[in-house]
Amino acid sequence: MDTENKESIYGKYADILPLVMEDIVEPIRRFNAESERDTGNTVYEHLLYRVKSDSSMREKCRGKGLPESPESALKKIHDAIGIRIVTGYVDDIYVITRFLKSLPSCKVIEEKDYIRNSKPNGYRSYHMILEFSAPYEDISGNNPGRYYAEFQLRTIAMDSWASLEHELQYKQKIGNEKMIVSELKRVADELASCDVSMQTIRDLIRQG
Repeated sequence: MDTENKESIYGKYADILPLVMEDIVEPIRRFNAESERDTGNTVYEHLLYRVKSDSSMREKCRGKGLPESPESALKKIHDAIGIRIVTGYVDDIYVITRFLKSLPSCKVIEEKDYIRNSKPNGYRSYHMILEFSAPYEDISGNNPGRYYAEFQLRTIAMDSWASLEHELQYKQKIGNEKMIVSELKRVADELASCDVSMQTIRDLIRQG
């Protein structure tokens, strides 16, 4: 087995990435706990996070025509750390994005709102690439270092739809694909309407 296959694509930063990730998610957990304490309601239902596996990162580098190196994985590609936040209501997504932007360690690199402007196939989600300051050396030798994280924020309905659409994308052979794609788009529109209705009902309850 050659050296490349034995060593992580993240090099010496492989052990640092989980620490950076924990530093990122901890204030989000605190924000959720404080919201529940102060209002009786959480701002999210699920908080999921991971460091992209070595094999997945190598595959992404190859797909982008990049060298399989720590620099590619940590500087040119921005999703070594991935965080998904699943909420009960659409408004909570925007509450969380405002909170993330308010963090002194955070800088917005990229932002795409696929909720207000859904993709043609019906996909809805809020995507952000954020850069965080962390008390560890980064790939450029800076300390404190700067590390990227990719965020996806969705309601429960959006997340269920995205899981099903993901299954379709990765299925090698499938019959009636055109019909399934059409049905997925129809369901996406129905779920979007349900999300709006649920948000409206919650707003009315709170006003009452």
